[in-house]
Amino acid sequence: MRAVVYKGPFEVAIEQVEDPRIQHPNDVIVRVTSTAICGSDLHMYEGRTAAEPGIVFGHENLGVVEEAGEGVTSLSRGDRVVMPFNVACGFCKNCTAGFTGFCLTVNPGFAGGAYGYVAMGPYVGGQAEYVRVPYADFNCLKLPEGTEKETDFVLLADIFPTGYHGNELADVRPGDSVAVYGGGPVGLMAAYSAMLRGASKVFVVDRVAERLEKAREIGAVPIDFTQGNPAEQIKEQTDGQGTDKGIDAVGYQAQAQNEDREEPATVLNSLVETVRPTGALGVPGLYVPRDPGGPDEQAKQGMLMVSIGRLFEKGLRMGTGQCNVKRYNRHLRDLIIEDRAKPSFVVSHELPLDQAPTAYEKFDKRVEGYTKVVLHPHA
Repeated sequence: MRAVVYKGPFEVAIEQVEDPRIQHPNDVIVRVTSTAICGSDLHMYEGRTAAEPGIVFGHENLGVVEEAGEGVTSLSRGDRVVMPFNVACGFCKNCTAGFTGFCLTVNPGFAGGAYGYVAMGPYVGGQAEYVRVPYADFNCLKLPEGTEKETDFVLLADIFPTGYHGNELADVRPGDSVAVYGGGPVGLMAAYSAMLRGASKVFVVDRVAERLEKAREIGAVPIDFTQGNPAEQIKEQTDGQGTDKGIDAVGYQAQAQNEDREEPATVLNSLVETVRPTGALGVPGLYVPRDPGGPDEQAKQGMLMVSIGRLFEKGLRMGTGQCNVKRYNRHLRDLIIEDRAKPSFVVSHELPLDQAPTAYEKFDKRVEGYTKVVLHPHA
């Protein structure tokens, strides 16, 4: 089959790779109809992880069941399904507690597995014509038949639940004011989710004009951090108090305010200043234990200068970690079905698989309005 294969920093190619096959009675093979490029893929694409050439990318996958193992009971050939980016068993201590992003079974020696991602197990990515789904009864979420709302449903694999997860980590409640740092797909989903949860006012901090305009379109208040300290800008609009809650949707490749360089802890420290005393922070933005391209030796070891003293002084709470997609995807799916949510507003491009190398390059450079790309392998 054709697939998106990592060749080295800033290079992916469409290559022929081995077709997936049933390896366990609980597996299914899914014919991929939509698969999205994620900002997390860019970390590997840029050579900012330990990813080796040869990885097939793709952890945001939707398609139709092509073949089912004899142990699969809830799925049949022809079922339309979307898979969480988390590969999970459903029965370990963490899975039964709802922490499916930290499954103890699927990736021995590590808490958590995912498709097509470095250190997340042997699961081939879905930016390809087909993908194998293990523990399929647990990992597949059924969708309505047909092709309606395809670009909404594919976002259930990662960014819509991840944005919602940021709100859970920050304990966003009706009436809260919320500051979201990062106006990329996850940041916009976090802002959108805050509104779905009843937030009274939502700020989105970024410097990319298209992202800030998209935030404005969904009813958030855009904050351009190149125009001044973002925490101070937000305090000016909240009677000097700051927001009730804050969400980091950027992670370790955060940019310094007025310089063209990375400052990995700048968003965390800005949030500490942005959120009022006794508020809460949610951090779904990715941080890694090792960053080969870090700006200094500490950053390369995943150690950042975070203002823990101010965090403690203000009595702030902080939740972190990747999203447990299974905790949210069913009710988010139902919101989409009933037209109560339409997350596809972030999708800027829908392309055939063959255009993935160009899409990666443009998405990485944030050019030509590339905010979220969905690939259609069988287009």
